[in-house]
Amino acid sequence: MTRLTDFAITRRWAPADPAAIQLYTFRTPNGQKGSIALEELGLPYEAHSIHIGRDDQFTPEFLEISPNNKIPAMIDPDGPGGDAMALFESGAMLIYLAEKTGRLLPDDPSARYDAIQWLMFQMGGVGPMFGQMGWFLGPKGREIEDPRPLERYVNESRRLMGVLERRLEGRDWVCGDYSIADISIAPWLRTVRDFYKAGDRVGWDAFPRVAAYLDRFLARPAVQRGLEVPVVPE
Repeated sequence: MTRLTDFAITRRWAPADPAAIQLYTFRTPNGQKGSIALEELGLPYEAHSIHIGRDDQFTPEFLEISPNNKIPAMIDPDGPGGDAMALFESGAMLIYLAEKTGRLLPDDPSARYDAIQWLMFQMGGVGPMFGQMGWFLGPKGREIEDPRPLERYVNESRRLMGVLERRLEGRDWVCGDYSIADISIAPWLRTVRDFYKAGDRVGWDAFPRVAAYLDRFLARPAVQRGLEVPVVPE
């Protein structure tokens, strides 16, 4: 049987409650998916700050459970068959947590795959394109004189915003009911608007359904709590 203590990361970031899910994350849109989902589901968990500005993600202990050196990752001490189970990739973590609890992912097969495909829309499109746009808007990206890379990512981000705008016609949530698809997508919208300050670049005002959708998401108490996780050490 695999136990929580079998993972070296638990010796570097020691759990206070070994029965709780151990979340290793940082306050990025990908990192916040796990904490928001755990808050929505009411599962006991502990959040450990993997400070990406200090290269915590490259430590051997973290790489053991997240070989692609990306946050978030987690260990469920009560995984399948009672074994402790480690997971990386935020989309996989969301599916796992939804299946563990029977919530945030429909039971009906058609509705289930509808939610999963929109989760993959974020994983394959929204996250990479928004993230690249943000990089080129940042200090290192601004050093690049060729305007074409930024133009490409701004245009693709705007196109993806349009996909969401059309999808949200007549819907409060991307798949009708609130689901892991929303937990995956909405933090990236918040990042574009509030962290990258790129609303003008992507034409935010041209997407009123998207703007209202983000406001609904941010009004949820569990979302508000999840956005404050983890506590980042000084």
